[in-house]
Amino acid sequence: MNPKEVLKPAAILFVICVLVSAALAGTNLLTKDRIAQAAAQKAEESRMVALPGAESFEERDGHYAGLDSAGQAVGYVFETEGKGYGGTVKVMTGVSAGGEITGVIVLSHSETPGLGANAEKEGFRDQYKGQPVDNLTGGIQVVKFQAPQEGEVEAMTGATITSTAVTNAVNAAIEQYQNAYQSEGGN
Repeated sequence: MNPKEVLKPAAILFVICVLVSAALAGTNLLTKDRIAQAAAQKAEESRMVALPGAESFEERDGHYAGLDSAGQAVGYVFETEGKGYGGTVKVMTGVSAGGEITGVIVLSHSETPGLGANAEKEGFRDQYKGQPVDNLTGGIQVVKFQAPQEGEVEAMTGATITSTAVTNAVNAAIEQYQNAYQSEGGN
């Protein structure tokens, strides 16, 4: 075998790899700021949904305080996660300064489409709204085949593991709220 027959295709392949790598690196440089800006905007919009009434947010020790126009805290937003059927379920939970859940947003998941993915639907997430967090010992519980009472949410049909994952994430947010604010009585 002639060395030229081996070196020529190898050199061509090397040049192609360098060009493709350079193109990918250039694309990354051109788009990384826009991607980061879009992610920050989406996170801000999610915080606004989780804590309606807040006009701005201030980061505090791993969570956000939602502030009104006077700079007073109207509530807090926590990002937590739970173990679902298909992997980690990341959740954002809003808690009012008065100690009530104001909203739950599923940020990301790998759950089964048509079953666990229903956790994103407003009908499921709305079960958490209005739940008091100050006097919940043991957190919110998932119930099946019965009407939920205060401190309970009804599991999604066929997706109890996902329902539990979201609830565990919300309970983690409740625990963070209680540790940070319950003893202080708010702000």
